[in-house]
Amino acid sequence: MAQRTGLEDPERYLFVDRAVIYNPATQADWTAKKLVWIPSERHGFEAASIKEERGDEVMVELAENGKKAMVNKDDIQKMNPPKFSKVEDMAELTCLNEASVLHNLKDRYYSGLIYTYSGLFCVVINPYKNLPIYSENIIEMYRGKKRHEMPPHIYAISESAYRCMLQEALGEELPRLAEQIVLSCVYSCQRLVLPSPSPLMLNTSSQPSEESRGVDYSGL
Repeated sequence: MAQRTGLEDPERYLFVDRAVIYNPATQADWTAKKLVWIPSERHGFEAASIKEERGDEVMVELAENGKKAMVNKDDIQKMNPPKFSKVEDMAELTCLNEASVLHNLKDRYYSGLIYTYSGLFCVVINPYKNLPIYSENIIEMYRGKKRHEMPPHIYAISESAYRCMLQEALGEELPRLAEQIVLSCVYSCQRLVLPSPSPLMLNTSSQPSEESRGVDYSGL
């Protein structure tokens, strides 16, 4: 997982400040309260602590307002420890359930982190505004990096695709691949407030720098 502390623009739209996440007090509070997810008509799911078990039902206390409620055991979903807060790849979640996935996407979105991995897939949520994460400086951050070395981004996907082409000696397929990525993005996210970063990334990556000329890519 890509980690940074003391983030500034535009990094705060890419990286998670893990110094805030890894708080022993937060972990202790989560353990003591036995926090879980329960269904909510208003929020979809909301956090609650288990107070008492009565057969097939459980008495819980809502974390938001302290109100108590009875819920069926089958409706309760486990909550992940705080160390998984805003995780970049949801495949890493210990408790992979609907509530945890929705919470992670929501938590990242409200922190300005619109890209999230889910295994092989990259999920992007429309920010409805322009974000400073599509500049040439950002491209340089992702150039030559493996997917797990950087936070989720369309540039990471483009870089990975480009590296695969180099590995398989399919450089002539670059224009066609760029077109496929654009068409896929347009088809899936027609109204996203995003530029068209993939062609820019692929075009930039395909122009070797002085340092990269003559480099053997066979081991990538």
